[in-house]
Amino acid sequence: MNPALAHLDLAVIAGYLLLIVGLGCWAGLRKRPAGTAESQEYFLAGRSLGWFMIGVSLFATNISCYHLIGLAQNGFDTGLLNGNFEWMASFTLILLALFFVPFYFRSGISTLPDFLERRFNHRCRDWLAVLSVVASIIIHITFSFVAGGVVLESLFGLDRYTCILVIAVITGVYTVLGGLRAVVWTESIQTVVLLVGAFAVTAACWIKAGGWAPVAAEIARAGEPERLSMLRPHGDPSGMPWYAILLGYPVLGIWYWCADQTIVQRVLGAKDENHARTGPLFAGLIKILPVFIFVVPGLFAWYLSRTGGFDISSLPVVDGKTDTKGVYTLMITQLLPHGLIGLVIAALLAGLMSNVAAALNSVSTLVSLDLYKRLRPQATDHQLVLVGRIAAALALVIGIATVWPASQYSSIFNGINDVIAHIAPPVTCVFLFGVFWGRASGFAAQWTLWLGSALGVLVFALNKLVPTNPLHDIPFMMMAWWLFVACSTIMTALSLAVPHQHTEVSRDLYWKSPLDPLRAPGWPGLADYRVLAGGLLVLMIVLYGIFR
Repeated sequence: MNPALAHLDLAVIAGYLLLIVGLGCWAGLRKRPAGTAESQEYFLAGRSLGWFMIGVSLFATNISCYHLIGLAQNGFDTGLLNGNFEWMASFTLILLALFFVPFYFRSGISTLPDFLERRFNHRCRDWLAVLSVVASIIIHITFSFVAGGVVLESLFGLDRYTCILVIAVITGVYTVLGGLRAVVWTESIQTVVLLVGAFAVTAACWIKAGGWAPVAAEIARAGEPERLSMLRPHGDPSGMPWYAILLGYPVLGIWYWCADQTIVQRVLGAKDENHARTGPLFAGLIKILPVFIFVVPGLFAWYLSRTGGFDISSLPVVDGKTDTKGVYTLMITQLLPHGLIGLVIAALLAGLMSNVAAALNSVSTLVSLDLYKRLRPQATDHQLVLVGRIAAALALVIGIATVWPASQYSSIFNGINDVIAHIAPPVTCVFLFGVFWGRASGFAAQWTLWLGSALGVLVFALNKLVPTNPLHDIPFMMMAWWLFVACSTIMTALSLAVPHQHTEVSRDLYWKSPLDPLRAPGWPGLADYRVLAGGLLVLMIVLYGIFR
């Protein structure tokens, strides 16, 4: 056991875990409203979610333990640069609210593969279902376990896999039993705990450093002004110059925020279209915070390590370089008082559990509604829920089994985005063309998904197995862009060669004009989704103007 932990910290952690499991089981197993099917209640919370619950749930689903660990590590290593993944998400959430939500909600779909079948054909649906299950396990479960294992191993001195197994069982209990309602209820509590914990670490860093001025002065003395820049010039050693952010992030972001079942499932459970649109905009507003409470503390830790206020000598050295994955853990134990240490560890567990829980619910939904129900159309609601629970349990096992290869990345956060960069391009391409171009055909979409996915796997494997190949030095953000260009070329050429034969349903599932999505009535006054989206857009532009 880490000597930095006291009985008070352990009591806080244990109390938090009991609260979450109890709340999740209560929310998920309470009697469902009359007239609501068992499967709709389990997978979509009976379509009863309001904008606030959707917004905080989107934020909690996205912010996992690996965000706190990874972004603090990146803040320590490179400064504010990786904050782009947080702020660029706000622009993508505006796209989700304005352009994608209306189709998803009006068509009454339960899953995103269902949308592709209505817009294109069943082959697209089947492929996206399988791809989404794989992505949910790798991105949301495996990497969350990697980050959680690093933290819990260093804090409690236990075997990493033992820690992961305990968290998997705790999270699986209420998620497998309770479905989406249990996930959303617990995520609401976890978001509050996570934010309180992150603010506590930030405040401790601020006090220890004596404010911002000494940090800025040390950055100037070190000759590293780029640490405060979000948009870097061409040739930046990070591999993420400004044009890579502008070209590559939308490819990753549109898949993650607009076409990933784990994320969009919260929107599909909304009460009505206005709640479905306002929820993502609220999430976009909250996404401003991580730069200041996840990335900036890492920058403070860098300053304190150079001035003697923070000891990183206990971090392991790999290939002659300090492995900084454990920076956030050291910040917790060295800078916070007892009791608060327990609260912040609870916040880390909150991020880990919320992300894993969301992925488990997504996997169960996809396997039940998109795969099992297609094989057995006569399956009852009870059978669908049972299959979903079994699928969630198997996803946990696979997630644990794939922890070791995912642990080989030097940066957890960059590792996740490297994987996404090779998965996202064909899916982003098919959804964008499907929603904005009426001539995009089912034949083109299915071949874009097949060939684009094969190309992504080929390039990923080639870069890992043959590091001397000419593609190896292309940064993952630009790799995502070039794979997207290849997929767009396939999609365009095949759509023109084999035109789409629209059905009564599909002809209403693309925008005839870019202004069409803005014509739907919203709530009165400042609550109108158009006003909210415009305000968020202006705010993000101002922030980028300040931190460019």
